[in-house]
Amino acid sequence: MTIPKLEFPPFRLPPEVETLREEVRTFLKETLPKVQSDDGFASWTTPSPEFSRALGARGWIGMTWPKKYGGHEKSFLERYVVTEEILGHSAPAGLHWLADRQSGPLLLRFGSEEQRQSIVPRIARGECYFCIGMSEPDSGSDLASVRTRAEPVPGGFRVNGTKVWTSGAHRSHYCVALVRTSGQHGDRHKGLSQLLIDLETPGITLRPIINLAGRHDWNEVTFSDCFVPESCLIGNEGDGWLQVTSELAYERSGPERFLQNFYVLRELVRVLGRQPSGFAGAILGRLVARLWTLRQMSVSVAGFLEAGKSPTIEGALVKDLGTIYQQELPEIARRLAESDATSEEDMADFLDLAQHCTMMAPTYTIQGGTTQVLRGIVARGLGLR
Repeated sequence: MTIPKLEFPPFRLPPEVETLREEVRTFLKETLPKVQSDDGFASWTTPSPEFSRALGARGWIGMTWPKKYGGHEKSFLERYVVTEEILGHSAPAGLHWLADRQSGPLLLRFGSEEQRQSIVPRIARGECYFCIGMSEPDSGSDLASVRTRAEPVPGGFRVNGTKVWTSGAHRSHYCVALVRTSGQHGDRHKGLSQLLIDLETPGITLRPIINLAGRHDWNEVTFSDCFVPESCLIGNEGDGWLQVTSELAYERSGPERFLQNFYVLRELVRVLGRQPSGFAGAILGRLVARLWTLRQMSVSVAGFLEAGKSPTIEGALVKDLGTIYQQELPEIARRLAESDATSEEDMADFLDLAQHCTMMAPTYTIQGGTTQVLRGIVARGLGLR
């Protein structure tokens, strides 16, 4: 039996992509001071309609999509650079993020022509926002156990069930919901479909879930005899599992998996000053080295995707190691700042930042699949289980 190999071949971004990087940096420098945001340190979960529209106007949403649907037919590597700069500058990209990363590509690959023409161009303009209805109460990351049912009825489906941890549902126009449209018959992966559900549809109730930091990012979404037209079925009935697994490959390997709290590292460098002590400099160097390693792994995966390959194992590993890094960073940074901060005022501001980030850190475990599930994917892919 041939055992698959774990591969992260060196990959360098081409020079023309680095030219784009400078263009994006100039745009962000000019735009971010004008953008309204609720967060002092924004990330890809922070909403701003103004920023999403501005980014769409520059052609930096839906970059790889066909022009006939509002895209720009750029390379995956160009999109990677734009994403990296948005994260590195803590830009508030939360409203369009999921639609750009997952929902738009899903509709382009599996959706109907009507869905593509009516929705995808609005995403590319930064005017249409999506949430993902996968997780359910008592299901964890076991997506095959979903119990939300979409019963076929004349003209469409009657949906009943509950989704939980639904990021940004209270700000979104649509929910892509994984539902069961037929019985299990011994194979839990069969009978699953995805529906494109307008969140203004009668029978939908949104309840906020407030996280440890006091933020309302997540929601519980309940469907009660909610009628969804047949035209909202994505692809063919029963293809839900195939669609979901293809989405997760894109979700797990991007730079958001190790740059979500990059602002902590950036502020730590500022607090320590230009000449940190030997001890502080050594620890800071290790943090930067870990970040650079993750970045190189992620760029390698980007090279695979640009070549049309599907690096499932590698993507899962990037996400797992990125989660560990992001969860450890706030505490390491806090201790380092306490020992070497250049001023009490800087230290007070940094502690507020570190406290916020520490409370957000547990959420990284479940984004894009729990750590345990991801390690199972890696182990199975390498023939270890």
